[in-house]
Amino acid sequence: MRKFLIPVFLLLCSALALGQDEKKLPPMPAAVSGNAVASLKDGLELYSMMGVGPRKTWDDVTNQVYILHLASGKWSEGRTVPGVVGRVGASAAGAKGLIVLMGGYVIDAQGNELTLPDVNVYQPTAHKWSRGKDMPVAVDTAVAGVTHDRFIYLIGGRSPQGPVNAVQVYDVERDEWTQATPFPGTPVFGLAGGVAGDNIVVIDGAQKGAQGGPRYSACEQAWLGKIDHKDPNKIEWSKLPPHPGTARFGVAGGGSDREHKIVFSGGTSAPHDYKGAAYDGKPSEVSEYTFAYDLHRHKWDTISATTYDPRADSRGVLATPLGPLVLGGMVKNLAVTARATLLPQK
Repeated sequence: MRKFLIPVFLLLCSALALGQDEKKLPPMPAAVSGNAVASLKDGLELYSMMGVGPRKTWDDVTNQVYILHLASGKWSEGRTVPGVVGRVGASAAGAKGLIVLMGGYVIDAQGNELTLPDVNVYQPTAHKWSRGKDMPVAVDTAVAGVTHDRFIYLIGGRSPQGPVNAVQVYDVERDEWTQATPFPGTPVFGLAGGVAGDNIVVIDGAQKGAQGGPRYSACEQAWLGKIDHKDPNKIEWSKLPPHPGTARFGVAGGGSDREHKIVFSGGTSAPHDYKGAAYDGKPSEVSEYTFAYDLHRHKWDTISATTYDPRADSRGVLATPLGPLVLGGMVKNLAVTARATLLPQK
């Protein structure tokens, strides 16, 4: 780790020198939204996988892998994700030096979406992919987080039968899935959240719409889950008060073990498709709120109500030595971006 400290320090100085209004890193090689994100090496190696490009069409979905090496501040391309086509809304997490990529959906020429149970495991040192055991319940746009560098929690998401409140646990060592205690709230997809220590926080998402109304509607909810120290499948859930801001869908979330917080940023007030078109037909606007749930103080904190370069559908907040960071997604005018942006911190 020591050999990374000087380059990371220099990169931090470079990022800060850009000023508060331009705090950003080198952009990805291509713009993508709905991309799965994950990190390794204590946040020094950041991954963006698959997603949809700027045209936001079925044939603009990619299976490319982009890797940002924070020590050098440079991007490289990893081996493409196996399969004929890419996916949107997949989830990813890093554990045991591996990247685990789960679920997501494919889009055909007619715009139909099919959620897949695929699990692909990337071994960076060998630059190769292998198949993991398929998830029991295929989901897209779920929340992913890791405990003990071994157990990956996949929370909520949209199955072929609709939104779920399932908590699926993947044991990276055993290539094995189990079912944990579901969160007691409304089944949703496009929710946000993260894992820090043995704690899970999830918020909001899209629920099935009422008959005669939009296909999906926004759901306001916030839950805290405490994972049992002895049984990774046992979670004690409790309801949290409402979070700051009004975004309910496509918010980026992620846990920070170092800060003992779950950080959230961006999103829109109404559920929307991969093109950014809201199911209720109204224009979507990206929220400028960045906020966090402090697990030590048991409270919500508003970090910024005017976040620079806010995002929707960036699929996760990554904890790095420079601070929380988002990759890609859609910006204020719902254009797909390649930017990698550091979020504000208190």
